[in-house]
Amino acid sequence: MDRILDRFFRYSAHGSSLRTEIIAGLSTFAAMAYIICIQPALFSGRMTGAPTGMSFDALVTTTCIASAFGTILMGVLANYPVGLAPGMGTNFFVMFSVMGACAAVTGGKVGDPVVWQTAMGVVLISGILFLVISFTKLRKMMLHSLSPSLKFAIVTGIGLFIAMVGLKNGGIIAVEAGQYTLKTAVTDTPSLIFFSGLLVIAALQYYKIKGSVLIGILFSALVAFLCGKISFSGLIGLPADPSELIGKADVTMVLRHILELLPLIFICFFMDMFDTMGTIIGVATSAKLLNENNEIERIKRIFAADATATVAGALCGQSTVTSYLESAAGAEAGGKTGLVAVVIGICFLLAMFFAPVITAVAGYPPVTSGALVAVGVMMMRSVSEIQWNDCTESVPAFLIFAGIPFSSSIIGGISIGIIIYPFLKVCCGKIREVSWFAWISAVLLILYLILLNGK
Repeated sequence: MDRILDRFFRYSAHGSSLRTEIIAGLSTFAAMAYIICIQPALFSGRMTGAPTGMSFDALVTTTCIASAFGTILMGVLANYPVGLAPGMGTNFFVMFSVMGACAAVTGGKVGDPVVWQTAMGVVLISGILFLVISFTKLRKMMLHSLSPSLKFAIVTGIGLFIAMVGLKNGGIIAVEAGQYTLKTAVTDTPSLIFFSGLLVIAALQYYKIKGSVLIGILFSALVAFLCGKISFSGLIGLPADPSELIGKADVTMVLRHILELLPLIFICFFMDMFDTMGTIIGVATSAKLLNENNEIERIKRIFAADATATVAGALCGQSTVTSYLESAAGAEAGGKTGLVAVVIGICFLLAMFFAPVITAVAGYPPVTSGALVAVGVMMMRSVSEIQWNDCTESVPAFLIFAGIPFSSSIIGGISIGIIIYPFLKVCCGKIREVSWFAWISAVLLILYLILLNGK
């Protein structure tokens, strides 16, 4: 078996071994497995208290299926040690911005099947667009067409938004008279569960323990169990039937409202492309996989695998499935080939059979609240990459990452910064720094705000 696997993945040629690749795969899975709890809770509406009409149990199954498919495809097609799953950040964008827009254009409300099915249509089209562009020179042009400061601002803004949801679910802040306020009863059970999970995650991250977020969620679940807030019906069970979610993406409805939804399609597409590029560069650097020219080999295959995973994810009722930066955990453990990804994918498939535990853990929002804040902290690291000494970069960037949480709208915050960006550059005599895509983005978002105004 060792020889057969080595012949296909060539891990010996990369200075690795079967044992190292397996350990690396397990390390990466432990680091990213928290998504199995968070994604179903978010998309079913249990996390927010606003049911979406999507079954929590079916989402557990499709989260594992979509993640396994994308990850194994990355391993077999591109031979890269990268895990894929519904991306943190893009999932919140789809949930809070895409679904809201789909409700507006279809005349439905969040909870109606037409809304989430149309949202999945948006994700599906963005994945197809990514797949097509992956094989063209346009991909490279687009990667360099949006200001890095704006890219990092989007990441940090969504990170703040995710943290805000975590603080609300953890009972730390509350909505009173339409405003967020600090709750004084921080000794309530939800707050104790929140603090216990966040402290464990932060301490484990300080000591560089792999899987810190997942361990923190499990510790919070233990505290919730001891407080009588959750109960376990078992450890292992058959996966829930995913048929009510699979193949329900409504492309026809998206095309019917293409003018209003086109900006959202492009944002989903670009978030996926930028996430993939950043992750691949990080993992390739950690695993020393860059060639002599510091270039990433098989880049077309990597992007094709990621884009195909997004398409498959949308067909499974999932938000954008993308490469995970947590894959660096496997690279640090010595993993260098696609066998690492195959191991991660197998772990996702096995996780489906632990649905009773996942249901209990993710069904009570305070359990994952500390993890959401921890993820927000990790995403905030990008703020240091913004060009703060250049007001033509820093002002639009600030409007994005401050506008997202302050307006409680991801698309709203993104729109403010991207619309003002090219006009500010012109006013400051820097029109040559404005790419063609910056103008297209501004026009599309202006069109989006005009068409959806009042809906």
